[in-house]
Amino acid sequence: MRAGIRFRTLTGSVRCAPGSVRHSTGVLAGLALAAGLLLALTDGAAAAATGAALITVVALALGRYAAGGAAQDTGPRGPTRVPGSRAPALGRWRRTVADALADDGGEHLRTVMRPQLQRLFAARLAERHGVALYRNPDRARALVGTDLWPWIDPGSPAPGPTLPEAVLRALLDRLEAL
Repeated sequence: MRAGIRFRTLTGSVRCAPGSVRHSTGVLAGLALAAGLLLALTDGAAAAATGAALITVVALALGRYAAGGAAQDTGPRGPTRVPGSRAPALGRWRRTVADALADDGGEHLRTVMRPQLQRLFAARLAERHGVALYRNPDRARALVGTDLWPWIDPGSPAPGPTLPEAVLRALLDRLEAL
């Protein structure tokens, strides 16, 4: 049942559903009261006061956690996911294109330009056509075109050592048309 849903018992009283926040809070408050009474009965008033202070601190910490108080402080965090490579950004595209079109741009084409073009085509194909470039390359080839496909085919190397400017223009025009 959802939190806050109430139901009637056989005696007619209204109770919170087990597992709800209100039910859990009531159970925890009852356990805290019982612990305080046991401390008072067994060890006296000093132990009961110490137990009440400890129970209050724990209750406040749990309440703060439940309310999301740790969202903006320096509490412990889980591991942060770091991307494996830089996403293609438009700010560096002039230099990326210039390096890829240079006579010695083969390494740059293989390591920078082609992976960025593949990511852009993968995103566009998935977004507009529901086609996964890496899982369904035959359908992606049909959408991109057989003449341009070898330049972005993730299953094979580039057809040439450098990227001709006419091919780059055609790839970007096709990307925009998709």
